[in-house]
Amino acid sequence: MTSMAAPLAGLPDPRALQRSLARAERRRKLRAFALTLPLLVFLLATFLVPIAVLLKRAIENPEVANALPRTVVALDPWNREGTPPDAAYAAVIQDLSALPDAADAGALARRLNSEVAGARSLVMGLHRALPMEAANAADAKAKLLALDERWAEPKYWQAIAKNGARWTGDYLLASLDFRRDATGHIERMPEDQQVFGRILARTFGISAIVTLWCLLLGYPLAYWLSILPARQANVLMILVLVPFWTSILVRVAAWIVLLQNGGLVNGALMGLGVIAEPLQLLFNRTGVVIAMTHILLPFMILPLYSVMKSVPPTYLRAAISLGSPPLIAFFRVYVPQTYPGIGAGALLVFILSIGYYVTPALLGGADDQMLSYYVAQYANVTVNWGMAAALGAILLVATLILYGLYRRVVKSELSLG
Repeated sequence: MTSMAAPLAGLPDPRALQRSLARAERRRKLRAFALTLPLLVFLLATFLVPIAVLLKRAIENPEVANALPRTVVALDPWNREGTPPDAAYAAVIQDLSALPDAADAGALARRLNSEVAGARSLVMGLHRALPMEAANAADAKAKLLALDERWAEPKYWQAIAKNGARWTGDYLLASLDFRRDATGHIERMPEDQQVFGRILARTFGISAIVTLWCLLLGYPLAYWLSILPARQANVLMILVLVPFWTSILVRVAAWIVLLQNGGLVNGALMGLGVIAEPLQLLFNRTGVVIAMTHILLPFMILPLYSVMKSVPPTYLRAAISLGSPPLIAFFRVYVPQTYPGIGAGALLVFILSIGYYVTPALLGGADDQMLSYYVAQYANVTVNWGMAAALGAILLVATLILYGLYRRVVKSELSLG
């Protein structure tokens, strides 16, 4: 017993060894976190923060709340029917008089004008007439009505009361062709004002067509590249990647040259006797689909190629040797093994397509503009940031839903496999 206890006494304490290993593991994790910290900060600053600002701006409604705080309080007990209380007339004069800059009045006027036509001239007319002294609320009402009789119309006061809250869902509702009426109830927009549903359907339709064409063209090309010797496949892959190295504007300009009435495509078809007169390939859906397919084709080929290279060719040869016709063996044995590549490529192309702006704007007509075009219009032309952010949020949600469906399908296929 004594001879066996002596060596055990010289061994390190197991608990001390465990603590030492735990400290070493913590140090390893801290080093790994320190190495990834710059990337995390970069993603936070360039990806997550802009998305958070976008979502915040889609529900933010600060113009009326900031510019007319007294008026909003005065209108709070009003049932939004008939004329508002006299105190609201005095409050709107006080609020507009307190604005530090004419730009604030302009922002207020634009916001109310998006609700009721004519509100811009009404607000700016009052702002230019200030300062305006009023002995009491009744006097303020009389002076406002003398300045512009439209101050007696309830619709302008209803717009102020409706948008008095700092946060609103009106932009998101409008992007889905819904709205709140003067009393705050949600209703569908009139038929002649329901535009964004059609635009969203058009965006998804064009993206689906482009995705289908990319799959039809990219699948055989990716298969051909996967069965070539490595040297030849690398050379041809460089040609596939050439569009990545060329500006989108340059490629669009090249397609304008090719597809115009006197361009190379129409010239070749007429020279071969296929057509008697030039085809209309520009400023319509055809030109948009052709150019977008060309630009996005590499995003389909690369996922397909990476998956096809991992598929053992022996499976197809085994199926043929067992008596299956080559074409049937290809579709029953080979194609199912490339489903992950098809899903990844289709998802990537579709997501990129729904956000396209330049190509439809330059090659498409009025009925070929996608949702991103209207995001740019609201941001740059009408300066309606809330509506632009809401439409951007719709695109973001659609992208997340598509990605979630893809992950679910892939997970179910892996579980079945």
